[in-house]
Order: sequence, then structure tokens, then C-alpha cells
Amino acid sequence: MGVLPVINCANITCVRDKIEKLREFLPVGSFVHCDAADGTATYNKTWANPTEWAALRAPYEIEVHLMIEHPERVVEPWVAAGARRFVVHIETVTDDTLADIFDFCDPRGVGVALSSNPETTVDRLAPYLKHFPMFQVLAVHPGVAGQPFLPLSLEKIAWLRREWPHAIIEVDGGINGATARLAKDAGADFVVSSSYLFGGVGAPAGDPKIAYDILKSI
Repeated sequence: MGVLPVINCANITCVRDKIEKLREFLPVGSFVHCDAADGTATYNKTWANPTEWAALRAPYEIEVHLMIEHPERVVEPWVAAGARRFVVHIETVTDDTLADIFDFCDPRGVGVALSSNPETTVDRLAPYLKHFPMFQVLAVHPGVAGQPFLPLSLEKIAWLRREWPHAIIEVDGGINGATARLAKDAGADFVVSSSYLFGGVGAPAGDPKIAYDILKSI
């Protein structure tokens, strides 16, 4: 199982702290997943400053989860800061804004994955299947970390795997050892984890390395 630790912070101090913890066990060049929530597309707001990220010179690749209105407006500064992949939500894009994002990202070798909220049906996703190599299944409602995994997300994972067998499938939200196993069995390739890795409810002894190794071993 591929595992992406989540940077889900209110300020740069929190980001620095998480990066320092990751340096203890996460191999250089691994991907980390940064939640960028604007408080409009979601009910909470997170740190999302590409200039500050660039200044950190963290030894990791970054995937930016754009839980924002008008994600096309922030792609350029994040790429300048080193973003290698974006996760955009079907609920906040149009065909035109997706085209703008691809037009900017494709020539620069930056990936784009399509995410959907738990209540978004597979019928809404179907027209986009062959336009994306990677999909994210959000297994919680967009917002704060620590929410419980929604089992209905397993049906969407299985549908994606069946309908687009070569897709890369990432699962975000409510991830722990048990739910990561369920996600993998349904067809997922990657999970992203925040609370389980960084000492939240259910975290193994509050040790990020132990939690990471458990997830990787699935």
C-alpha cells in the first residue's frame, strides 16, 4: 500500500513540526499530501501558502489537495513552489477550468487527479474516467481531520477499479490499519493519513513511524 502523510495545518509552525517528524522516517523524495482548504468549498480553512512551502526546502515531493473554489487560480504559484501533483474536486471545477489546469500542468509534467465528495455519485464521475490517470475517493466529508471512514466509499473505489482498471486510486479520510485494508481490498493503490500518523484517535502509541510502517505493510 502506498502511503502519503498529510500536512493539514492551521499555520506554518504546524507545517514545520510535521516536516521535522517526517524527516525521522519518511524517505527523501517521497510524496506528502497537503490539504489546501479555503473555508468556502469546505467548512474549515487550512494553511496553504506556496511561498512558505518553498522556503521550507522540505526533501519531499508535494501533492496539493485543492479543496477550494476556483482551484485554477492557485495552480501556478503552487507549481512554482514545487508541487508535482494536484487533487481537484469535481464539485468545484467546470470543463473550462479543468482545461485551464491541464493546459498549465501537462507541459510541466505536473499530475492532476480528480476527487469527489462522498455524496457525489459515480454517474457524475463517469464522463471523466478516461481523462484522468488518477482518482481520489474522499472517504469523509471535506473538512477537519479525524472523521470516521464512510463505508459507502468502498463502493466507489470498487466501481472505479472495475470501470477504469488502469486508474491509480487514492483514498483520503478516516484511514487506519483496518480501513486501509478495506480500501486496498476494494481496489485502492494509495491512502493518505493524518490523524493515524500524527497521534490522533487510534494512532499506535502516538508514533508516526509505527503507524506508517503498519499502513505500508498492508
